Amino acid sequence: MTNPATHSLGCSMNLGSLEASVRTSDASFNKIREAGYVGVQFGDFPPLDRVKAAQSLGLGVCGSGRINAPAEASTLAQKGVDSGFECLTVHVGWGMEDDAEVDRLAAAVIEASQKHRIPLYVETHRATILQDIWRAVQLVRRFPELEINCDFSHWYTGLEMVYGGIEKKIEFIRPVIERMGFIHARIGNPGCIQVDIGDGDSARHPYVGHFCTVWTEVFSAYLSKPATHRFCFATELLGPEIYYARTFNGKEESDRWEQALVLVKLAKECFRKAQNQT
Repeated sequence: MTNPATHSLGCSMNLGSLEASVRTSDASFNKIREAGYVGVQFGDFPPLDRVKAAQSLGLGVCGSGRINAPAEASTLAQKGVDSGFECLTVHVGWGMEDDAEVDRLAAAVIEASQKHRIPLYVETHRATILQDIWRAVQLVRRFPELEINCDFSHWYTGLEMVYGGIEKKIEFIRPVIERMGFIHARIGNPGCIQVDIGDGDSARHPYVGHFCTVWTEVFSAYLSKPATHRFCFATELLGPEIYYARTFNGKEESDRWEQALVLVKLAKECFRKAQNQT
């Protein structure tokens, strides 16, 4: 989470970025803290002792979930509160809903967030109600209270945003950018949703520059808000078992731990740039 008093960026790690054997070990929390992270995101609802183990080291904690029907929103929000989470990122719907169904889901998310006093950040994710930029823009215009998690690689790759002009599309999604309070960080190229970016050099990997442009815009929007607002940036580099990390000759393309640190470095550079522009 950011520190609202100083507007400094603290980065979290989604535990899905770690191998399963490490992910379930409390020792991973020490390693995460020592690497400079300020929090962790759980991909499920673990036993409370695991949440408390992270908190005992001073790490912030957040979670994630899915809402398929309006009635599920309040239940999920209460579960997040009971788990001690500061916020949740949520996949909402499957992307096949008509506008009336989407509106009912959005209204339920907002109501549950307000009722249980926990931020619910709806993800820009494939196979959800925010899987395309046109619908996302229309939805936040109808529901300006909706809070968004920027999982940009789903749009960048899934919608091939460079085709037809990335600059025009970034401007088009500005109403959504203004409502983003969370970033799931991974970088894809126009054909693959998660790729090795080396040391983050945008001269060698032009798509890195596109992601940094969006992240800077998101941070600028955040910095324009009152200091009481918080923001979470979480690295989320997922494994080959769900077809995110690429493998070649049976070996993962990159070291996800090291790549996450590159993403953190890029995020802090983007945050400083946003501060200088504000």
